[in-house]
Amino acid sequence: MKTVTQHLTRGVTQGVTWGSVRAAMRAAAKTDAKAAGETGAKACARSVGPVAPAGPAGTVVFVEAGPRGEPRQDALLGGVRAAAELGLGRAEFARAVQLGLVRAGPRAPGGAARFTRVELDRVKAADGFPDALRARVETVAGADAGARLLGIGPSRFTRLARCGHVTPVGYRVNRYRAVVWLYLVAELGEFAAADPGALRGAASEGDRELIVARGDLRPVGWRDRHVGLLMGRTADPWERAAVPASVLPEEEVRAAVPDPAERIVLAALAPPPPYGHPKVPAAAAVAHRLLRAQSPEEIERYRRDLDVALAGARGQSNATGDRGPT
Repeated sequence: MKTVTQHLTRGVTQGVTWGSVRAAMRAAAKTDAKAAGETGAKACARSVGPVAPAGPAGTVVFVEAGPRGEPRQDALLGGVRAAAELGLGRAEFARAVQLGLVRAGPRAPGGAARFTRVELDRVKAADGFPDALRARVETVAGADAGARLLGIGPSRFTRLARCGHVTPVGYRVNRYRAVVWLYLVAELGEFAAADPGALRGAASEGDRELIVARGDLRPVGWRDRHVGLLMGRTADPWERAAVPASVLPEEEVRAAVPDPAERIVLAALAPPPPYGHPKVPAAAAVAHRLLRAQSPEEIERYRRDLDVALAGARGQSNATGDRGPT
């Protein structure tokens, strides 16, 4: 007997439409309720609204031609085609989308990101394109590269990063299963210009205390930036609620969201891992820890964010009669 979760998982992996996922979930709810001796009416009352399968920027290209074969202005293009039109590499384009420099349009039925030609034209029309765009997404990997850029030693750069003076924009896991943090070149330059004393002077008392305590603000800072960027890319209340839920430990989500049907919706709408997240199991296990809040203070902060987002999402559901994105 398949549960609601099993039906939802099957629908998402096969890339079916929201309507069919919703129907499958309602059918599963009826089946589960019948087995428990409940009536079909009570089961339908627990049904879940339409759920959008989440997925990374895809490679499927949706292009509609005009009457003479030229691309239409309202055509939707997949990630690979959009990157090529902007003259960006795959990593550069992913970073531009992450930072909100290139805004995604409506998703494909399977969840892949698509981009409108109007949006690509807007990006192309910006001053200094494409060099200015490339400069904004350029990154360096690791303390050695960051130190060379700033003209300091790797140990000083590591201290500055661990103490939160510079914030990573991404990560990768090397063959030794060590996390290598990525930093925006433009932001490092801005930091050097704004606080030149940090590149030469002695460490502050606060920095010394943090280092003695073996503290490291890089994961915290990256998660804060990651969550903020994701929240800025969606206006849907349930999708916004899924963002803080995705960085909380499972037991915290269960405590904050006692309704299993709501947890299914949040899990289905959870953002995919960021670009560059490893797929090899050993490396993925290392990177997975970066996706979850760790300290009690950080957990409490995201728990408050989830409570606020859920209040808005539930208010929308009360207004529309549906649980889930509309």
